[in-house]
This record gives sequence, structure tokens and C-alpha cells, in this order.
Amino acid sequence: MTQTIAVEGMTCEHCEQTVEEALCGVSGVTDATADREAERASVEGDADRTELVRVVEDAGYTSHA
Repeated sequence: MTQTIAVEGMTCEHCEQTVEEALCGVSGVTDATADREAERASVEGDADRTELVRVVEDAGYTSHA
């Protein structure tokens, strides 16, 4: 299953990597791709949406489901 969440505050490739790594650390996530220009991340797997938002915010970015 693919989920898309909004991610604001990414300004560079390093930001995208940081978000992707944070999301991949969530139980149930099999892959994650962040796109700073679209201000979103696509997540593969069956992770809890609330947890995805929490880890993105913990990484220093603004997120909402």
C-alpha cells in the first residue's frame, strides 16, 4: 500500500534523505521517497499514518496526513 503525506520545510537533497531515512525507520515501511519540490513523501508499506507524521516532525519538518 502506498501512502502520501505532506512534508514542508525540505530545501535540499540532504533534507529529502533525512525524511526518507526517518520514514524507513518506522515499523511497516518498506520504502520511502521524499520530493522537496512537491512537498510530499510517498511511503510503501502498512505503517500507521500518525507515526509517519510524528517521525517527520521529529526530524525537524512540518507534516500532516
